Amino acid sequence: MRFDWSPDQQAAYRHTLAAVRDRFAEPTKGEFFDREGWRFLGDQGLLGLSIPTEYGGGGLGALDTARHVEALGLGCADTGLVFGASAHLFACAMPLAAFGTETARNTYLPGMASGALIAGNAMTEDGAGSDVSRLATTATETRGGYLLNGTKSFVTNGPISDVYITYATTDPYAGHLGITGFVVPADADGVTPGPAFEKTGLTSVPAGTVTFDNCFVPREGMLGVPGQGGAIFQHSMGWERACLFAGYLGQLRRVLQRAVAHARTRHQFGAPLSANQAVSHRLVDTRLRLEAASLLLYRACWEMDQGTSSPLNIALSKLAVSEAAVTGALDAISVFGARGILTDGDTGVESALRDAVPATLFSGTSDIQRLIIAKEMGL
Repeated sequence: MRFDWSPDQQAAYRHTLAAVRDRFAEPTKGEFFDREGWRFLGDQGLLGLSIPTEYGGGGLGALDTARHVEALGLGCADTGLVFGASAHLFACAMPLAAFGTETARNTYLPGMASGALIAGNAMTEDGAGSDVSRLATTATETRGGYLLNGTKSFVTNGPISDVYITYATTDPYAGHLGITGFVVPADADGVTPGPAFEKTGLTSVPAGTVTFDNCFVPREGMLGVPGQGGAIFQHSMGWERACLFAGYLGQLRRVLQRAVAHARTRHQFGAPLSANQAVSHRLVDTRLRLEAASLLLYRACWEMDQGTSSPLNIALSKLAVSEAAVTGALDAISVFGARGILTDGDTGVESALRDAVPATLFSGTSDIQRLIIAKEMGL
């Protein structure tokens, strides 16, 4: 068993890190990422890492994809952009690539890989958050396709998306086997995105509602077959819970680097902060959580590439990374002291905490991950 990266993997990591490190500053409060920055990510291949090459993507597996995403999270101080790009790729492009019709793949995937298009994952509803087997949004069969009706309550990238991956109930009596997936262009008749929410964290990525009102979707816009939507969504969650959270590994590594540098240079009582065990041990614990979470995440990605992916290891990875991101940001604030809570400061740890908290909520809350782990343990 090997735990090192090949020279090519190390070079790819350094290339991505160098490309984004000086390109994106921490976002200004109240401002969303722009299309120029989005297209830059597309030019760097970061929006199509795991999209098949025949559709303009990089054709990478989960392990190499996650490694690039970690470098993006480390080099890009705008975690909202990292999150928006990852949701676009893993929750939208990957289910389309695996289950979309050839017409839909050719129509949308090249633009999604290049950055010409922005995609939003429209699954969550007011009454369907952790439990997505009871969707109020319906898809009624009609001549040549389906009519969608309903409102999705929290769609990342939703207010500015060009295309949506959405899920609706086609058989209300079949539970999760009655859910079907669709790809829907944002300019289709009957599609209305709502305004962007005001959020505590990830403020640079817009999120809002999307309403479908007798929106016609042709059969070519269906993902898989009727009733397969629940399985398709879980497939996308496997990619998201593993690869997306590599961005948070990068953020935590960046926060730790800044806290260590501060502890070395900041003096109190005639000595650097790092000479105080209360400080140095706190940073050691952050490093421990970072390394443990990294091993769990990359194991989950390796298993995906081997075709042996397990819900247990993906849930362990997601839980470890998200919890480590929050705790690490809190510890960094403690090291910086009062500077750490300044919203207009230069430490970057206050925004890191706000951006980390949502990681314990989306893609399945920490409690949901614990339920999955307990079930896999036979509890």
